[in-house]
Amino acid sequence: MSEESHAYDASAIVVLEGLEAVRKWPGMYIGSVGERGLRHLVLEVAERALNEVLGGTAGRVEITLTADGGVHVADDGTGLAVGHAGHDDGPPAETRLTELWCGAPPADRRLLFGGHFGVGPAVVNALSSRLTAEVRRDGARWVLEYEQGVPVGVPVRTGSADGSGTVITFWPDTEIFETLEFSFDTLTERFREVAFLNRELDITLTDDRNPAAPRAVRFRFPGGLGDYIAEQSAPLHPDVICFEREYSEMAGTVEVALRWCDRRDERIASYANGLPTTGGGTHELGFRDGLAAALTAYAREQRLLGSSDPEFTPLQLGTGLTAVVSVKLDRPELEGPTRDRLSNGPVRACVTDAVREHLTAWLRANPAQATAILARISTVA
Repeated sequence: MSEESHAYDASAIVVLEGLEAVRKWPGMYIGSVGERGLRHLVLEVAERALNEVLGGTAGRVEITLTADGGVHVADDGTGLAVGHAGHDDGPPAETRLTELWCGAPPADRRLLFGGHFGVGPAVVNALSSRLTAEVRRDGARWVLEYEQGVPVGVPVRTGSADGSGTVITFWPDTEIFETLEFSFDTLTERFREVAFLNRELDITLTDDRNPAAPRAVRFRFPGGLGDYIAEQSAPLHPDVICFEREYSEMAGTVEVALRWCDRRDERIASYANGLPTTGGGTHELGFRDGLAAALTAYAREQRLLGSSDPEFTPLQLGTGLTAVVSVKLDRPELEGPTRDRLSNGPVRACVTDAVREHLTAWLRANPAQATAILARISTVA
């Protein structure tokens, strides 16, 4: 073929600016144009509100699936800054809703870590046929409106307001999505998970799509991960083993809850800053290391294992085990195409130390329950 037919220069480059690229390739920003992508839109909008609660500036978050196909996310926080109103205490709502977030996440272990994509509410705006933001602040109510990410005029002051907070409502664009049907069950599972991992949160999820049968569920678990493990059926021992500890070496905290149950499968879930790490990582490896070290040492103390006997294997220890391992780091390092594996090096040793120390103390303080666990492990072995 001739060189002329392969000519390529700057004229062949197309530069997409602003939110145009989001609408052109939505999968790059939310992973899917199916139900999974719809769920991600909800999580992106809710995350900002949930972080207000975790930051101490809000008390609750309410998410509603509306009868007209929209999603309504409300909080009782301080209210987003509105540039048109002269607020200067943070990025104005106009910027948050029209410019893609980029750069390093804030170094704050208290905050949720941006989902698997972490691109901010501007992506939701771009992929919605319509989006409105209502801000109650300083006694005034401001409304911002957008269509497919484009502002419909300037922010408008519509009157006075009691209290403060932000309400964002959006309607996914039929030109983008293959389905507009949100899964209430899937959203329930995720917000329940987030509430267990962050005991400060108070979340209500409401489904008004069927006026004849509306439903709502509240997620608030002051006991944190211990509440989650306590719900598991057929426990082998009554106590839930749970603890939390901070380590400067990993610039963060580790929280673990576990209990053995009378079944054959293993159920271990791990999280980093509230994000599911289905690919595992250093925190999950540290948990297994600490588990094996504590149980092997205790078994040797009780002369259930001789000095020449091999240590317990993860397979033996995992049978019937239900556990949640959660780390919250100032700077989590996640790898993989969907950022689902934690790679912070110091985390493994810290989690190992925490699990070994706390589990050993619990075994020694609860010999009857420890005997039941070791009997189960010995049977499996």
